[in-house]
Amino acid sequence: MNDNISDKDKKDWHKFINSTEKLPNKDFDYQKKKNLKIRSIDLHGHTLDEANKTIEDFINKAFSENVNKLIVVTGKGLHSENERDPYVSKDLGILKYSVPEFITNNVSLMNMINEITDAKIEDGGSGAFYIMLKKNKNK
Repeated sequence: MNDNISDKDKKDWHKFINSTEKLPNKDFDYQKKKNLKIRSIDLHGHTLDEANKTIEDFINKAFSENVNKLIVVTGKGLHSENERDPYVSKDLGILKYSVPEFITNNVSLMNMINEITDAKIEDGGSGAFYIMLKKNKNK
């Protein structure tokens, strides 16, 4: 091994040491992922009223247990029976659309929620969504 350090290496090292750029802390990211509490629920087969009641109870319970992330599987509405009922909206009768709307219109639930986003394909894709909960300060 050569003990001589080239001028270019010295220059690069000094540039790195004096840089204000922060390197990502991989240990912090790992710890953050490790402490993430996740729960999921599948609402397939529920009526609209059942799904809304179930999701409200689910969010309240998860918030009280300091869960960080919820995965809500509603399905895509491909097998929905609502097309036969002329009094039900074609879109809002489908859980995929109506459950997130129920949540966003419920002030007490939204006080516990940071954000609602679309799920990644491995968690259900367009037939699911995520709810990121706030930290419960009473715990």
